[in-house]
Amino acid sequence: MEEERHQRYARLRKMILGSMIGVPLVLFVIVLGIGYAYFTTSIETSTVSTLKRIVEDHRQMIDSFLSERTANLEFVIQSNSFEDLADPETLHTVFLNLQKESSAFVDLGVFNEEGTHVAYHGPFKLVGRNYGKESWWKEVLKKGCYISDVFLGYRRVPHFIIAVMRDQGGRKWVLRATIDTYLFNEMVKKVRIGKTGEAYLINADGHFQSERRSGGGLMDQDPDMSDYPDRHEGTRTFILKNHRGEEFLYATTWLGDKDWCLVVRQEKSDAFRALRAASYIIFLILVVGISGIIAIAYLLTNRIIRKMELMDTERELLGAQLIRATGLAELGEMAAGFAHEINNPLQIIRAEQSLMEAIFAEMREKGNLPETDDVKELDDSMAQIKLQVDRCAQITQAILKFGRKGEPISKEVDLRAFIPEVANMIAKKASVNGITLKEEISEETPAIQGDPAQLQQVLINLFNNALDALTEKHRSSGGELTVGARPKADGKVEIWVKDNGCGISPDNLGKIFSPFFTTKPVGKGTGLGLSVCYGIVDKMGGSMAVESEKGMGTTFSITLPAAV
Repeated sequence: MEEERHQRYARLRKMILGSMIGVPLVLFVIVLGIGYAYFTTSIETSTVSTLKRIVEDHRQMIDSFLSERTANLEFVIQSNSFEDLADPETLHTVFLNLQKESSAFVDLGVFNEEGTHVAYHGPFKLVGRNYGKESWWKEVLKKGCYISDVFLGYRRVPHFIIAVMRDQGGRKWVLRATIDTYLFNEMVKKVRIGKTGEAYLINADGHFQSERRSGGGLMDQDPDMSDYPDRHEGTRTFILKNHRGEEFLYATTWLGDKDWCLVVRQEKSDAFRALRAASYIIFLILVVGISGIIAIAYLLTNRIIRKMELMDTERELLGAQLIRATGLAELGEMAAGFAHEINNPLQIIRAEQSLMEAIFAEMREKGNLPETDDVKELDDSMAQIKLQVDRCAQITQAILKFGRKGEPISKEVDLRAFIPEVANMIAKKASVNGITLKEEISEETPAIQGDPAQLQQVLINLFNNALDALTEKHRSSGGELTVGARPKADGKVEIWVKDNGCGISPDNLGKIFSPFFTTKPVGKGTGLGLSVCYGIVDKMGGSMAVESEKGMGTTFSITLPAAV
């Protein structure tokens, strides 16, 4: 039987534990997964958008820089004639004015229609050199304005130029300026994104037009150029592995007036560092959440199983207590029957005793009964018989009243007489156990409206509980039981039963009126007494309370409405 119960609880524990772990865990993982997906998408979108904005802003800055320098040269060539600018002094003055506009101008040169350098202001000796076969010369004659790629030229130093052409009276001539490569390079490279973000320019052939911080000099071939998108409008973002296998987040855009591609890139791990940190946090939440779900599931499962085991135990105990309560009820009915049966012989004994007294009185009147010691003893015996018969009659009447069946009756009960009558029923038991019984009943105590039999049941139960507590603590001496009554100011009456017994622990005090709760050992109590008493008092329109201190004693208070 016990083994079968153990197996049943083991199966039940597994089922409850599986449900309490599985259902919340699945929901938790789904919610966390959806949240992670949305969060990841949000971070990725935000990161890519930020990179695109940076690229577009940087492209506009570079475009503006080149447009402004070109506009400076256009203004100079349109404001001066070929003869004016061919003069070294005039060219020097113009150059100084250009440098006031921008320090990016390194030198300035004037070319005739054959491509010969007729005037030059700068750090190199270039006057007299002919550029008629150079690609940049052909482009400027064809387009009227040209920004070159970075090249070496006669000076053998990487640089790029801006050249503008003017057709003056059928004669074409060109004004050319070299742009400060260092200044331009720093302007392009100044983008700072995280630890690894960098920006650089490449031309249509994939050669660097600005230096790359992670490696790549001017005019070097970009090893990753083949993976970049072809010329396109706007800005494109993508993730690629470079030639070393490192993943980068790229953003590319082409300049408006020049076949240069602006590339901004950042290592993927650096770009999505926030995402990685969020992933660690979410993983930690996942671990903590799963651990919490499992721990709580184990805790609640064990608590539920313990409650169920306790309920089964209480149900078994309840069954036993109900059987005992049924037995006690049957015993009470038998006691009432015995009392009824005993009452008849008592009446006969009382009648015979009365007859004997009448005979003795008649014999005394006739002088046939001398007043001897024996006759006096007979008189004493007759008086004792009468006394004990009356006492037995009182006891049987009390038993019959307590065990009476039928609907409750309601009538006025004079507590000043009723309480001593009930207390007298347990007086002998108290005396035998060395317990002092005290009565503190105020003369002003009003009557109450109720069922005397039910009120008697309440008081008898409280008396018996008090006697048990007193006997447990004091054994055969020192116990004190007090019953009292007094009026209250709100038109009610208070009855109390007080003892100096073992008291009730704080843990049990809140459960004292619960059905089937008892602190007595098995076989000593059903746990029904106080709950029944509470119900009786409640039906009579009153209330019941208890005050107790462990080891000091207990006081039960009954408050009932006074009879109108």
